[in-house]
Parts: sequence; structure tokens; C-alpha cells
Amino acid sequence: MATCTFFGHRECPDSIKIQLRAVLIDLLTNHDIDMFYVGNQGRFDAIVRGVLRELKKEYPQINYAVVLAYMPGKQTEYDDFPDTMIPEGIESVHPRYAISWRNNWMLRQSDYVVTYITHSWGGAAQYAAKAARQGKSVVNLADVENDALEK
Repeated sequence: MATCTFFGHRECPDSIKIQLRAVLIDLLTNHDIDMFYVGNQGRFDAIVRGVLRELKKEYPQINYAVVLAYMPGKQTEYDDFPDTMIPEGIESVHPRYAISWRNNWMLRQSDYVVTYITHSWGGAAQYAAKAARQGKSVVNLADVENDALEK
């Protein structure tokens, strides 16, 4: 079995849901992915989380976790979500470096990376490039979306 993680820009269109769902179903059925890790920093992560939640109903064998970069306080918005996790070791990371540490942790766990990258700067682009350098299989939904528009 294999693992997949996600990196994308904080802002992205809802229209990627269709391509995201198709890519995830392909990964599930053709690449034996059974675990997905997603962050919680922006719109892309929220869309991924929603699609994973829907797919879990159709494919109960899969698992996913929203990987938090910060230790939750006493009352947080994550108290009622059983799909969140905190990677072991992040408690000792300075908050300034927590997102980078979390992203590196997710990348180490993963065989496949799904991204939404439309420009070459920023954290999402940095981690997509790092994944490619590490030989991970990377799918950019922005490329899939552009290919669909051209047809």
C-alpha cells in the first residue's frame, strides 16, 4: 500500500474538485493508495479534505488525516474533528518553523504528491519541487485543469 500527500496554494478555485476527485480515484484504484495526509492552511487543503471525506464513504478502506502544524489550545476548531493528527515531534518545533516541519514530515511519509501549483514561488511550489527531486510521483491539478480546458 502507498501514501499520498498534498501541497497547494492557499487560494484556488472550487472547479478543481472534479479533477481532484478523478486523480484520487485513479490513485486509489490503480496505485493502491490507502493513506492520505493533508494540511489545514488554506482553500486547497479544505477542498482536499472535503473530497477525501466524500471518497471515504465510497472507499471505506482508505484513511486520511489532516496534519496540524500547531498544537491545539484548550478550545480549538479541531476539537470535534477525529480526522486530525499531530505528528510526533512537532511539539518541540518553534511555531515559526512548524508549517515547514509538518510539510517535510508529510513528504517523508508519502509516495505520491498531488498539488495545485500555478506559479513557481511560495511554499506549495517549493514542496512540489522538493517532491519531484526526491523522485516522488507528482500530479499538478493546475496542469490537469489546463489540459481539460485545451480539449
